[in-house]
Amino acid sequence: MKYHWFAEATYDGLPETYPQKHPSGSVDVPASLVDSLHVGAHYRMFIRLMQQADRLGWDGLAVNEHHQTTFAMTPSPNLLAASLASSTENAALLVIGNSLALYNPPIRVAEEMAYLDCLSEGRLIAGFVFGTPMDTAFAYGVPPAELRARFHEARELITRAWTEPEPFAFNGTYTKLRYVNVLPRPVQTPPPIWVPGTGSVETWDLVLDEDYCYGYLSFFGLANARPIVRGFWDRVEQRGLDVNPNRMAFTQIICVADTEAEAERRYGDAVRYFFTRQRAPLHFAAPPGYTSIASQREMLERARGVSTEDRLRATRGELSFWEYDDLGFIIAGTPERVRQRLRELAVELRVGQLITCMHMGDLPEETAAMNNELFGLQVAPHLRDLWADHEDPWTPSVSKARVAANAAAVPVTTR
Repeated sequence: MKYHWFAEATYDGLPETYPQKHPSGSVDVPASLVDSLHVGAHYRMFIRLMQQADRLGWDGLAVNEHHQTTFAMTPSPNLLAASLASSTENAALLVIGNSLALYNPPIRVAEEMAYLDCLSEGRLIAGFVFGTPMDTAFAYGVPPAELRARFHEARELITRAWTEPEPFAFNGTYTKLRYVNVLPRPVQTPPPIWVPGTGSVETWDLVLDEDYCYGYLSFFGLANARPIVRGFWDRVEQRGLDVNPNRMAFTQIICVADTEAEAERRYGDAVRYFFTRQRAPLHFAAPPGYTSIASQREMLERARGVSTEDRLRATRGELSFWEYDDLGFIIAGTPERVRQRLRELAVELRVGQLITCMHMGDLPEETAAMNNELFGLQVAPHLRDLWADHEDPWTPSVSKARVAANAAAVPVTTR
């Protein structure tokens, strides 16, 4: 199994009254709540933590894109990835990803990702995302009904720009270019492509049609994830494709400590902060036209038997630390307990790519660094045997080789 380091760059200075006084964490959140110098220090902390993860043996370092939000203050994942490309040596740069429909012209994505692949010597994973409704419809003004068409047109342009040997003209509905001739080209031709999602059937078909990796973005517990993950694998089998675990990535918040009591003491407040400050009112989260009728029907079918009350209690901060753990919102405890829980999750869901959330909410850097070290030395090495017999074409060859070589130099401990 492979591990990719990730954290939402959540602003950590929001007041305790934030969820009550400011019900939205996106689009119209008051700018006065955010101190720009503090944000800069926050970015530098994330870079240090990812540099540490690279040394400790993570397979990838993941960055994402969101707009006008305090929950994930990463409007340009390519800028953050550029900081990592020249300051890390082994892990893949998992840019998951660029919101293609927001770029005009989207050829800019092809150019910037090629730059990243060149700078990192072929370690880029190119993530293409549709974007949340808050990002696309409200922050950037893309009509929801046009989102998927714009995304697919941009995806076609970008992938052709990476592989066409000669300049070409592109005459799309939304982008018209007389000359397309991206320079430089990426080292990988093309880089592996991942597309994250939250359960839309159209996204499933896209990744299976194009042989991309599907990244399920799960923050709301195992019970919520099961029907979506099962639906994806059912779709794979229905289409007669290989159920290779490496074609799916799964996101999981992880909190490791020497004892369970220490885990609760160190991570409890940060977990509650994370879940209570990511609210999106319904009028921002579900604009008409954003989700197709087929996907709405599929989501309603999956929702049967899943407790929405647990999800609401989580976002209101009404769960105890170990309730968050019991419901699968987090996996916490000693290295041995975390190893066991992750093995059970990976086997049940058939996940080969784990996106580990090692920092959450307002967690201090010292605790996040401890989390990295305990996971990197006492958890991850003991789960490498999972799915070891399956090929992984969705991770760059260069990063796979370098991570494997680095593993021999990283001490493995057992507790």
